Parts: sequence; structure tokens; C-alpha cells
Amino acid sequence: MSDRQDGWREQLWTRQLTADRFEVACLPFFTYGICYRDVVTIDSNHLVASVVQKSGHRTLRVALVAEHQDRDQLHELLHDKVATAGLAHEWLQGTYLSVDLSPGTDPAALVEVLEAPARASALHWEIDS
Repeated sequence: MSDRQDGWREQLWTRQLTADRFEVACLPFFTYGICYRDVVTIDSNHLVASVVQKSGHRTLRVALVAEHQDRDQLHELLHDKVATAGLAHEWLQGTYLSVDLSPGTDPAALVEVLEAPARASALHWEIDS
């Protein structure tokens, strides 16, 4: 798990590499600075203590505005785009999208699709590394 300032935590799935090192095996939705396949250590409370090796993966996050009239159409459009591009991705509650950008992946085509809806306040997006 990773702790945010307000005490909220996101559960991260990991794969144990050694007694004290774990590889992140999921796409974080809310945890900054940790991406798929990063190697982390955890503390006695099973919270991430540190990132000891970056994988080179980045995470593109999208939050659809739940009340926006175009939300369902945007969900379908984004799902089609990431699936057609062959990008690993996960949805949370149909409004949060996390996309794995493996090393060398150019997100330009996906970013282009996000720009107009972002200007229309239909979604928010960012890329974390």
C-alpha cells in the first residue's frame, strides 16, 4: 500500500523478488512516483518505504468527469484507443483509467485524443514516471 497525505491508501499488487524487494505488478491509479514493474521496499506495516529501482515505465492517468454528458462516449472511445494500441490498462469504476506506457512508448496519439475533452472539462489527464 502507499500512503497519501490525507491518510487514504491505494493497494498495490506486487511480486516478491527477494526478502525485502518487491516488483509492482499493477497499474497505480492514484499513487505518484510508482509505476508498473518498479522495484520497491516495504515497511513493517506493508506500506511502500522506497522505490529502489525505476523500471522506465510511465503511467498515463485519466479521470473522466462523472457528471459530464459525454462520459459514456469518452469511456468507449478511450477504451477502444488503448485496446487498439495494445496498451495494458485498467479501469476503476468506469471513470478512472490507468494506462501503462512501457519504455519507448510514444503516447502522442492517445494524448491527441485527450486534449479536446480536457479543454471541454470532460476529463483530466496526466503522465507520471
